[in-house]
Amino acid sequence: MRTMVDGRRLIRCAIVLALLVPMSGPPGLVARAQPRPPNIIFILADDLGVNDLGAYGRRDHRTPHLDRFAAEGLRFTTAYVASPICSPSRAAILTGRAPARLHLTTFLPGRPDAPSQRVLHPSIRQHLPLGEMTLAERLRAAGYATAAIGKWHLGGAGFGPLEQGFDVYHPGQATTPPSDAEGGKGEYDLTREAQRFIDANRERPFFLYLAHNNPHIPYAARETLVTANAGAFEPVYAATVETLDDSVGRLLGHLTAAGLRERTVVIFTSDNGGLHVPEGPHARVTHNTPFRAGKGYLYEGGLRVPLLVQGPGLARARSVDAPFLNTDWTPTLLELAGAPPAERFDGISQVPLLTSGTGPPRARPLFWHLPHYTNQGSRPAGAVRDGKWKLVEHYDDDKAELFDLSVDPGESRNLAARHLARASALRARLRAWRTSVDAQENSANPDLAPDMYTRLYVDFDASRFDPLHADAEDWKAVAAWRGLMNAAVRRPAR
Repeated sequence: MRTMVDGRRLIRCAIVLALLVPMSGPPGLVARAQPRPPNIIFILADDLGVNDLGAYGRRDHRTPHLDRFAAEGLRFTTAYVASPICSPSRAAILTGRAPARLHLTTFLPGRPDAPSQRVLHPSIRQHLPLGEMTLAERLRAAGYATAAIGKWHLGGAGFGPLEQGFDVYHPGQATTPPSDAEGGKGEYDLTREAQRFIDANRERPFFLYLAHNNPHIPYAARETLVTANAGAFEPVYAATVETLDDSVGRLLGHLTAAGLRERTVVIFTSDNGGLHVPEGPHARVTHNTPFRAGKGYLYEGGLRVPLLVQGPGLARARSVDAPFLNTDWTPTLLELAGAPPAERFDGISQVPLLTSGTGPPRARPLFWHLPHYTNQGSRPAGAVRDGKWKLVEHYDDDKAELFDLSVDPGESRNLAARHLARASALRARLRAWRTSVDAQENSANPDLAPDMYTRLYVDFDASRFDPLHADAEDWKAVAAWRGLMNAAVRRPAR
């Protein structure tokens, strides 16, 4: 234990030294400088898929700024979210707690129950509880200026960012008419507000939580950009991702011009996987190839996200394969800021991984709990990953799938029948974890319409839909399924 503690002290000392020593400057500056923790900028995209950036192999998307950022810093290839749905994922980032423990396990306000469901949704909290101390509250107590700019989606009046530790809140607009001055998702307005906050707080440490609405549906972009992306899988989506990339480039350029780049930890990631099925006004959106499914699912396409990190004292120009769960961000950033709390989190500090870029601080199983049907066609489920093995348990039919991710990252071959003992052991671990976090469970639906359930979840398995390789008949089938899904959860007129 003494060795681990001493190692972490050395890491913190290295980070402080990196902050004290400029890239160039007059002799003697170190002796006069005062220790100051790093600034932190957390940039969160909305529904950006794991492979939507050029740095992750997407050749039909133009993302030069983020690609450069990835090449110069850390690029994680196995970054996971705590939930494949926005609100619980964001709650995990800002608290370090599992969504199952928070009883906040789907988007707010949630999807209404429907006769097409075998089981009912649990009644979730409608906001992030004020009793949960957020990362912003903890950093503000350590002397940081704090700002939340962009999407919140963790509660309404009385439960917004200003009640959760942020000094400044600018929500912006989720959709905007594309123009020379603005993208289709309010990207540039949010970026300008972020720049103002940086300028106003350049003399003290700051925490900027910049939550973009890009590229969540509905999206739009200037016609010139759409035309320039005509060869993409979905040209409007590609153009929208390009404006996101441009807005990040502007922010990083501003940070450099202000002389703060070498004093700032910058994180870029997404709240969940990309949307792989048509939804809203869009006949197609994106694909998460080679991973299965997307947003709303506990398969890899819903859980894996891009994750790029740069900062003083952190490793550079490396690709990291070790798993990183976004619940880890609160304990990690608190340690980087020199303000580790006394209590335990569901996440762990990943400072050793960020500084070395070579491996996880310790092996651990990863757990997920999503007791909801979603708009994307997924069913209530839980999942556990232990090393190369991953089990997905479906709550509404008591069945499970087992995958060996080392040879089957696309989760195409269910090995549960071949490895009964392993599947049983993982299900037992998942049950024990749910008990330990007091996870909410489902109950039987007394109004079940079996034919509707069959049409939506048996006759057509949306998790198996492969948008990249779909032919005309596949697209026709998924469009028909979308119509049935929309009708099944249609809210009554008021």
